[in-house]
Amino acid sequence: MSSQKKDQAPEAIATRQQIVLSGTKPTGEHLHLGNYFGALRQFVDLQEEHDTALYFVADYHSMTSIRDGEERRRNTESVVLDYLAAGLDPSRAILFRQSDLPEVTELTWMLSSITTMGMLERAHAYKAATDKGEEIDHGTFTYPVLMAADILLYGSHLVPVGKDQKQHIEMARDMAGRFNRYYDCEALVLPEPHILEDTATVPGTDGRKMSKSYGNTVSMFASNKQIKKAIMGIATDSTPVEDPKDTNQAVFELWCLFATDEADREAMFARAAEGGLGYGDVKKDLLGRLMDYFEPMRVRRSEFEGNPGQIEEILRDGVARARELADPVLDTCRQAAGLGVPRK
Repeated sequence: MSSQKKDQAPEAIATRQQIVLSGTKPTGEHLHLGNYFGALRQFVDLQEEHDTALYFVADYHSMTSIRDGEERRRNTESVVLDYLAAGLDPSRAILFRQSDLPEVTELTWMLSSITTMGMLERAHAYKAATDKGEEIDHGTFTYPVLMAADILLYGSHLVPVGKDQKQHIEMARDMAGRFNRYYDCEALVLPEPHILEDTATVPGTDGRKMSKSYGNTVSMFASNKQIKKAIMGIATDSTPVEDPKDTNQAVFELWCLFATDEADREAMFARAAEGGLGYGDVKKDLLGRLMDYFEPMRVRRSEFEGNPGQIEEILRDGVARARELADPVLDTCRQAAGLGVPRK
């Protein structure tokens, strides 16, 4: 044990030894500001706070919405590049592709056998799709089971989520508890949600929550031209330049994400209250701050992108390390359920 750990209190050591896990579905070309400020920035912090942090690209999950294999491969690679560019350190965190560890589908079936229809019908995503009258496939309906398997397969203790995603963890806990009770074992750890209390609800260019499904995103790794177009297209009210401005609008909320100096904020809000401030001026200042903030990450991303062999090496190492955690859990589940013999 390192001298640093010797100096830590027992509860601090226990916290570091907890396994943290999260995944991202590759459904778009780039992650956006909502992904970064809502989750990815915190993931980078968590890899420093815990000895074991797993982050995976949930390409199995994307199969309910993407039917093109090449598109999925491109999106998956893009998410990996975005993670690395944002500061995930593969020497600390375990970064891998979900489909490189198909054992997750075996645990999904085990969990499916003890999960009720009623539970799945209460899932937010299923209810939302039903309310919209969408055609629902089996993958969409059983989505929470695969998500639970993602969490439980590695003995995860903490899953960082926003408040609106807490139900996923509650369902995973319920499935783990059922499996353990039915087979009289302690094979599966009951995870806890790690609620990201300080995450910003990032508005999109139309004022609604930033989301790929709304088409209102700003991608930090898109081309300069695309980013400029998105920023200059942020919806504002029709207040004339000479009149005071309402700062409770998306353009000011996005600007505040990058203007962290209190003096800068006070000066901008004072100009808005006095009148004479044009929305175009705010957008131009926002664009400059955004580009400066992400420039080091954009450089790192370009370097990784130019070395695809290194990316594959990182993913191979990541899935090998993830499998070391998954194998004992899956073998314990197989033994408890009377399925074959241990694989190792």
